[in-house]
Order: sequence, then C-alpha cells, then structure tokens
Amino acid sequence: MSKKVDGFRLGIYIFKDAEIVDFAAPYGVFSVARRLDPSLDAFFISDSSRPVQAQGGFTILPNYSFSDNPSIDAFLIPGGFGTRQEIYNTRLHDYINSLPESTILTSVCTGSWIYGHMGLLDGIAATNRKEPDKLESSEAGMVPIDRLAKIAPSCKISRSRVVDSGRIVTGGGIAAGMEVGFHMLRRAGYDEYFISEVSRIMEYKEAYDLYRDDIEYDNV
Repeated sequence: MSKKVDGFRLGIYIFKDAEIVDFAAPYGVFSVARRLDPSLDAFFISDSSRPVQAQGGFTILPNYSFSDNPSIDAFLIPGGFGTRQEIYNTRLHDYINSLPESTILTSVCTGSWIYGHMGLLDGIAATNRKEPDKLESSEAGMVPIDRLAKIAPSCKISRSRVVDSGRIVTGGGIAAGMEVGFHMLRRAGYDEYFISEVSRIMEYKEAYDLYRDDIEYDNV
C-alpha cells in the first residue's frame, strides 16, 4: 500500500432529495477501506446541522454544517431530483468557492450540473447520467447528460463512467458512485492492490475489474 498523504477526508454534501446510492456508494467504499486503513474518513456536510431528507424519505443527520468548515481533501456532490434546486443555492456556491484549491471537487450523476452552473466545467471534460427515467425521456424532459451540455456549453461532454479533469472528478449514472469512491482512493494515493482488495471485500471485484479502466483523464 502506498499513500501520498497521511489520511484522506471525503466530505459528502447532503441536500433535500439527494439520490441515495449517489452518496451511499462512495461512503460505503470508504467505510470498507477504513478496515484496511483507519486514517481514511468520510462524512456528511449540509447547509445546516438539521436532518436532511433524501429521496425516498431516507433521512440523514449531517456530521457538519458549512459553518463548521471541516477539514476535507475532497468534496462530493451527489445527484438526485434535488440538484434542480441546488444549482441555484448560492450558499453552496459560496462554500465551494471557499474551499482551498487543493480540495478535489467531485460529483456523481447530476451533481455535475452544479459545477457546470458555476462555470467550473468550462474547457474541461465531465460526465453525467446517460440513461433517462420516464420523465426525462419524454418530450417534456431531457437526458441528464444532454442537460449538462446545455447548462455548461463550454464543457467537453464525456460518456466515460468517471472523468478526471484534475481538480474536478465527475461520475456518470447512479451506480457510478462506486467507481467514484474507488477513484477517490486512487487520488488519495492508494495503489491498485489496496483498491482491488477493498472491492474484493465488498464482493464487487468483478464489477471493479470491468469498470476500472472506464476513466477519461483530461488536463491531467
């Protein structure tokens, strides 16, 4: 096992109507990885310290609020129906802008809309969910990855499962939260043996081997 730093802290943003698997998958990867290295940490951050109801009535108690300003190495925004409001959340935008340049900004699914709305995806590659639900596939809707192209017209749209554009790392559809979690371990400096061992413990190794190379590197 090799590491660039001693420990790595992943802060996951929680908001109303966030998609459960989008945040639970990377959190679960870090939870299992901590069995091999307890210096890893993952936790939830929200606008306030009040409980937050994600999609399906799933309720989360955040570990921190923005005002707590916890130390983090990476900040993750999940997707979900709530991103349609969060792209206009100026408190979230201010928090993101306050983070040190060394903080990795990452997302799963439609979470990348927020970075796109803020102009942070201009000139770089990013991805989003490619499979629409019933409403998104109707005349009244739009496939999420196409909406990302509309929100951020200067973004280089990618259909890869994970896109690493240096400071910003985006993941595709809902289940891609697993691969984002594994890639955050990679960005933290853990080698492939360590990550593969985490996937084995999770009984996810076959899928990990399938998706391991579905990563586009841009401006890196």
